[in-house]
Amino acid sequence: MVDRMSDQDPFLEHRRLLFATAYRMLGTVTDAEDVLQDTWLKWHDIDQATVTHPKAYLVRTVTNLSLNRLTSARATRESYVGPWLPEPVLTSPDIAEDTELADTVSTAMLVVLETLTPVERAVFLLREVFGYSHAEIAEALDRSEASVRQIAHRAKNHVHSRRPRFDTDKAARAQVTAQFMAACAGGDLNALMDLLAPDVTCWSDGGGVVTAARRPLHGPDHVARWILGVLAKPQSTGFELTAADINGELGALACFAGNPGAAFTFDLVDGRIQNLRFQVNPGKLAGLYQGTELLG
Repeated sequence: MVDRMSDQDPFLEHRRLLFATAYRMLGTVTDAEDVLQDTWLKWHDIDQATVTHPKAYLVRTVTNLSLNRLTSARATRESYVGPWLPEPVLTSPDIAEDTELADTVSTAMLVVLETLTPVERAVFLLREVFGYSHAEIAEALDRSEASVRQIAHRAKNHVHSRRPRFDTDKAARAQVTAQFMAACAGGDLNALMDLLAPDVTCWSDGGGVVTAARRPLHGPDHVARWILGVLAKPQSTGFELTAADINGELGALACFAGNPGAAFTFDLVDGRIQNLRFQVNPGKLAGLYQGTELLG
């Protein structure tokens, strides 16, 4: 797709922004890439000379295509086997250094965004993440400005009430990540339990394809024993845990024969892991293979 466009093509110029918009809307790499493909087709089907503001046109197209896809996907996600988690994406260390930007792509934020309606999600992202005015959002979504203001207020309050509290100390996170990997690799139950908060919850997404808990797990003992049990299974033989920047935060990858097979992301609260998310669905690991070019 890229080699058919010149460097001056607005689609190529804004591709990272367009992907970032679609990914935050949909929470999956595959769907975001599909939306970008459809946007590219629409962009090259129109008379581009008639478009006064290409960037606005492209963002509007991506947003509306994502809205349509998310609306149809909600029914599928309701029948999903076990907890549904977003697709993890490898990000550059630069994103992790920008706390505000990192928060907008964090797994925790994407989980919260799943609780919004598709329109609320679109309005929240365009307003709070990308800084569009209410008037610009109203034009993009073909709604009145008054309606957009109401939706934006409701969505912002909803997100803020559900956004988890977590530590942003990079050194503390690096230390806990290293200790977590060492405890998992060594099968050290006590060391792993010491890293978990008393009210820790673990969600695992296997999509019914690979071993995963069908319901959230609670408590240090239950969570630690389950994780070590999964990593001790024959199919997990030879795994190697490595630290990686995942969705703007330091997390851990479990690699098998050099390929990512699972991703651990978590929220750190008072120096301990409180919310642990374990993505093992092989169909949702594409963003771990594609490197750091996806988000910016």
